[in-house]
Amino acid sequence: MAALGPGGYARNDTVEKLPSVMAGVPARRAQSSPPPAPPLCLRRRTRLPAAPEDTVQNRVSLEKVLGITAQNSSGLTCDPSTGHVAYLAGCVVVILNPKENKQQHILNTARKSLSALAFSPDGKYIVTGENGHRPAVRIWDVEEKSQVAEMLGHKYGVACVAFSPNMKHIVSMGYQHDMVLNVWDWKKDILVASNKVSCRVIALSFSEDSSYFVTVGNRHVRFWFLEVSTEAKVTGTVPLVGRSGILGELHDNVFCGVACGRGQMAGSTFCVSYSGLLCQFNEKRVLEKWINLKVSLSSCLCVSQELIFCGCTDGIVRIFQAHSLQYLTNLPKPHYLGVDVAQGLEPSFLFHRKAEATYPDTVALTFDPMHQWLSCVYKDHSIYIWDVRDINQVGKVWSELFHSSYVWNVEVLFW
Repeated sequence: MAALGPGGYARNDTVEKLPSVMAGVPARRAQSSPPPAPPLCLRRRTRLPAAPEDTVQNRVSLEKVLGITAQNSSGLTCDPSTGHVAYLAGCVVVILNPKENKQQHILNTARKSLSALAFSPDGKYIVTGENGHRPAVRIWDVEEKSQVAEMLGHKYGVACVAFSPNMKHIVSMGYQHDMVLNVWDWKKDILVASNKVSCRVIALSFSEDSSYFVTVGNRHVRFWFLEVSTEAKVTGTVPLVGRSGILGELHDNVFCGVACGRGQMAGSTFCVSYSGLLCQFNEKRVLEKWINLKVSLSSCLCVSQELIFCGCTDGIVRIFQAHSLQYLTNLPKPHYLGVDVAQGLEPSFLFHRKAEATYPDTVALTFDPMHQWLSCVYKDHSIYIWDVRDINQVGKVWSELFHSSYVWNVEVLFW
């Protein structure tokens, strides 16, 4: 699809001149001055005729999407029951089967670009958030590729969405110009709780028992308790009950990733900051321990029952033990920036090391608990899926390299 930049739209200012004399009309009338144009506010747009039923959209189907627009972990998710990976590509949700290298697609009926998505715990639904004015939170049936619910409660865009593990609620967080945090009973299509947040929120995560969720952002780690909020005996939407994490000396950090623990670590919450700090909070919201990742920047994290994965600058993904925060190893790095993929005749070419090479930053992570695969999105819009069953012998399952920036033109070549 071609993208046109500012000023790139074609315009034709040539106006066909009409004869000054028409049949049955005196010449002097044709030469008189035209009536003044109405004010801009009173002008009406010409209505275009209704499109015929047999339009191009009804005669073609989307076969494959080459590209990704996920900018953080809110734009990447995994179906825990099948291992399928879903990510954003403009107004399309791409559902990838890495084993078969096949795609399925969900097209946003509003034609608005998507900003966030998440699988339901059973893998049957996907929730999405949108960019733009009055964005909707939509729930889609994965099998039918159809919308089953739509909820309006934000003004300018949706930064994060998530299903609760018990699938009763959906949480959506608006952009920093919106600052609204909503909890929806999506099966009844009602807003059950809401609150304003005083700072930008970048990520959120649900606890394993669905009793609370955690939001992180600019000098912000906050625990929101659903049982207290949604069980209040009042009619209509109630305020969300939130408590700040006790950050201590780390209160000035910007936190960009969060994951509530799983299994034996279900009582813990893990956060990562842009400055490269991995933090662990206990059940009382107290910062229990933290370690320095020894990187210039970190941007995301995800967890399994035993491991913590931290995405960092220069293609680095560090792996730690969940119960002790002990460092274990790094994932292999992806291709270096500037690699010529046309020269890659062998799979090993992508991992050829070049002296003084730089690598794309890791911007999004999601974990597949069924296959023990970790999906990584890098800043140059590439995707890798790593097999981390044995962290001492990590293997690449699948990868794809796309355009790293805008696509300005496309052409069809015939061979």
